[in-house]
Amino acid sequence: MTGPLQDTIFALSSGPPPAGIAVLRISGPQAGGAIRTLANRLPPPRMASLALLRDPADGAALDRALILWLPGPGTVTGEDMAEIHCHGGRAVIAALEGALAAMPGLRRADAGEFTRRAFEHGRMDLNAVEGLSDLLAAETQNQRRAALSMAEGHFSRRIDAWRERLLALSAMAEAALDFSDEDDVPDAGIENEIGTRLAGLATDIGSMLAAPSAERLRDGVRVILAGPPNAGKSTLLNALVGRDAAIVSAIAGTTRDRIEVPAAINGIAYVFTDTAGLRDDAGDEIEAVGIDRARTAMEAADIILWLGEADAMPRTDAILVAAQSDRLGRDRPGLPVSAHTGEGMSALLAALSERASALLPREGDYALHRRQRILVAQLSDHIKAAREQYDVLFIAEELRLARSRLDELTGQASTEDMLDHLFSGFCIGK
Repeated sequence: MTGPLQDTIFALSSGPPPAGIAVLRISGPQAGGAIRTLANRLPPPRMASLALLRDPADGAALDRALILWLPGPGTVTGEDMAEIHCHGGRAVIAALEGALAAMPGLRRADAGEFTRRAFEHGRMDLNAVEGLSDLLAAETQNQRRAALSMAEGHFSRRIDAWRERLLALSAMAEAALDFSDEDDVPDAGIENEIGTRLAGLATDIGSMLAAPSAERLRDGVRVILAGPPNAGKSTLLNALVGRDAAIVSAIAGTTRDRIEVPAAINGIAYVFTDTAGLRDDAGDEIEAVGIDRARTAMEAADIILWLGEADAMPRTDAILVAAQSDRLGRDRPGLPVSAHTGEGMSALLAALSERASALLPREGDYALHRRQRILVAQLSDHIKAAREQYDVLFIAEELRLARSRLDELTGQASTEDMLDHLFSGFCIGK
């Protein structure tokens, strides 16, 4: 971020021109003055008004557009804002941006600066910001739903509930400490109540940690196609992703290294990986390395499609695929599939979807990123430590540390470098 919050910033917040309509967004103390300069008037708050906009330098007409005046703090950034809804041609946008840039005190916004201001003014917390970032990058419906839930503050409201429970527990611990010698404060009763409430909080936090992670949702469910040479792995991969991503050959050992292909199927993001054929007598050193990499990939796989013999399955939860069923017959163990004829492909995709859905957030749920999961895990550790303490003084300290983890979750205690990295990933105008 290059400028202080008191600067007035502007940017194109709609898609790149040309377009039917373009939206220019202005935020800062001079937002109203900028509109008044261009339109020679300020419309009523939060009411769209048609106006002829003129260049303040020479009075030349720029465009006839809708203008909106949005006084703060009840705006997305928490400060005065204005919007210009103009025609979406490149020349129109360039002329309006040039006029705004020439006004004293106005400058073009940095990437993510509008959202940064919303965060700085308390209009969004860090979790909502991360959800918005995911929403902008969403490519599947599952990603969109989970990101929208996070951006709309569902996780933040859960954090608020945890905070209220921690504050109540802290108050009880302080009461036990400050008034332990008073007859009207039953020490044992308070300590028992603290223990009961800590147990309930630990259960709630534990359920959050047990939920699917955002990384799998964002990066895709990792599906490994494995088996001996010439089992039909590459052909099946191409059929699954709908293009010739892997080389298909009857020559054993054609696939020497892992081939990763991302694909979205039925609203779920996958990363399909074709691997070298598994055999003990590798043809050369390069193939041996490929086989080692294939085994490593299987260890990290979310789902394995095994195209080999049933008694050689690498994991009990692998999906046994009787590939090349059109050529090798349908009486073998496993799901009969032919990538050439399409037989069994619908059943295979259904099995994949069922497995993948169990690894992803349910519809309407959100998922935690690595940063969030680490902090929630630390929060859980403090709750566990508090439950194991017998001295109320140590319990109170663990509760204080737990509350500090919540501050880090919401961004109330975050490093500037982390924030700069997060907001730099946003587009200009967001």
